[in-house]
Formats: sequence, structure tokens, C-alpha cells
Amino acid sequence: MAQMGRPRTFDRSVAITQAMHLFWEHGYDATSLSQLKANIGGGITAPSFYAAFGSKQALFNEVMERYLNTHGRVTDSLFETTLPPRESIELTLRRSAKMQCEPDHPTGCLVALGLLSACTDESKAISQPLADARSLNRAGMVACVERAIASGELPPTVVPEALATVFDSFLLGISVLARDGVPLKQIDDAVTQIMTVWDASCIGRPAIGSGSLKGTA
Repeated sequence: MAQMGRPRTFDRSVAITQAMHLFWEHGYDATSLSQLKANIGGGITAPSFYAAFGSKQALFNEVMERYLNTHGRVTDSLFETTLPPRESIELTLRRSAKMQCEPDHPTGCLVALGLLSACTDESKAISQPLADARSLNRAGMVACVERAIASGELPPTVVPEALATVFDSFLLGISVLARDGVPLKQIDDAVTQIMTVWDASCIGRPAIGSGSLKGTA
């Protein structure tokens, strides 16, 4: 009869958070099973790890679900159609910058930094959820621009995908800035600057809510 691992005695929810911080800090490929076992629940055995999570890949999938339902919700405003389109994008950028610079977890964004290159067959298999999350954010920004065109705030000559890419590029770039220790105030000031790209595209009137969100959440 196969020997069973000792019963799991750690808090599984806490363990998911601990694993999330490891993947967030080091990336998927660089986070080893040894690191995971040593840092989850104060240290667990291999049998306990596999009994609890099945595999490193399965654990990462749980981590991504946790991240997207917590820290990753800073992009929710992209999909709040009751908000003016410009405000939806500005809120996302400011909230994301704030989250990525917070001191109680690794800096940057797990979706942006967790797997920048798929080096192994295993990492290739788990790269799609990260790409899907980034694609969803881009689609949200495109939808915001399309709403602004439909309402007359932006002219029909604006290409939604092009303007959305400006803001999406900035959003992804925040991760590198935060990881490099650039202060939140500097990044927040940069959000004010990048939003002038939207304002410059407006039809002969100030953008709705222009400059009103600086320093929010």
C-alpha cells in the first residue's frame, strides 16, 4: 500500500496568498517547487504539497484566480458603462498604479510580470490565462474609446484600437516603473500627463471629468 503524506495542517487560503507573492515576485519559471514548499504554511513536505495543490501549474492557476478576484480588480472600471469613458480609463490607471506600489505585496502586476516569456513547455501551458487577462483589459479600453466616439466626445476619425493601445502600453509599463522603485506620486503625475492624449483628441471642448480624478483610490 502506498505511503500517504501527513495530513495537511496549514491554512489553505493563506498558502495561496503566500504562493501568489512568490510567483508575483519571481515569475512562474523562476519560482521553484523547493521555494514553494519552504514558504507555504511555514514549510510543507512534497506529499503535502501535491495532496493540497496537485502540481505547480495547478497551484499557479489557483493563484491567478485569487489575483484576478482581488488585486486585479483595479481594472474593473474599464467595464463600468455608467462611468464616462475617459473616467473609466483614468480610474484604472490610477488605481493600478496605487495597487502596484503598495508595500504589503510585491511591486508591479502579476499579470504583466508573472510570465513575460514562456521558457518551458509547462510555462507555455499556463501563459494563456495571463495573455487572456491582458487582452481583456485592452478590449475594455477599446470599448471605452468606442463609447466616447458614439457619444460624440471623440471624433469618428479616432481609431479605437490605436488610442486604446496608448493607454494599455502605459498600464503595462507601470509594472516596470513600480518594480524599479519609481514613487507612486511620479507615476500618478504621469497618468495626468498621459490623459492629455485623450483630451487632445476631443472635439473642441474639455473632456468629461478632465483632471478630476488625480489622487483618487
